[in-house]
Amino acid sequence: MTFYAEERIALFIDGSNLYASARALGFDIDYKKLLSEFTSQGRLVRAFYYTALMEEQEYSPIRPLVDWLDYNGFTMVTKPTKEFTDPTGRRKFKGNMDIELAIDMMELSDHIDHAVLFSGDGDFRRLVEAIQRKGVRVTVASTVKTNPPMIADELRRQADFFIELKSLQDKIGRAVSQRNEDDYDDYEDDYDYDSYEETA
Repeated sequence: MTFYAEERIALFIDGSNLYASARALGFDIDYKKLLSEFTSQGRLVRAFYYTALMEEQEYSPIRPLVDWLDYNGFTMVTKPTKEFTDPTGRRKFKGNMDIELAIDMMELSDHIDHAVLFSGDGDFRRLVEAIQRKGVRVTVASTVKTNPPMIADELRRQADFFIELKSLQDKIGRAVSQRNEDDYDDYEDDYDYDSYEETA
């Protein structure tokens, strides 16, 4: 990774996309380690985490993670999912956080030197280009180690730097918890990860 000690850094984490990428690589993200890793690289200004929530449910398997992040140094950006029925008649939920992430990155761009985007979504290519024109360096963290790769080629080409998630596993990863994985599997069965589907 190419960071400078006095650089002002902000993290922008596309939650569903990062979860899908890490799971495809066979590990979970330890967000305490992730925050520590990037705090050590420069002056961490903000760490945003974006996710949609199924708010009508009494219990959402992602709620404990959201609450933990909220209390431990992350700025949470959430919104309710929208319900729809797929062609087979199955009830599903959809939640896309691209606009929220793009607005936050543009607004913060005057106050940072380096943006780190955890996503492989090709829709962010234009956003990255706009941020770069404002003098901000952009690193994208995703993976090409899956088949197909989880990062869109146009996004990887646009970024100043690319971090392979697999290479960060020892620094920010932990073993997959079977109980947690089962919980998230249930969540994923009903949840349509827009970002993941667009880059797959």
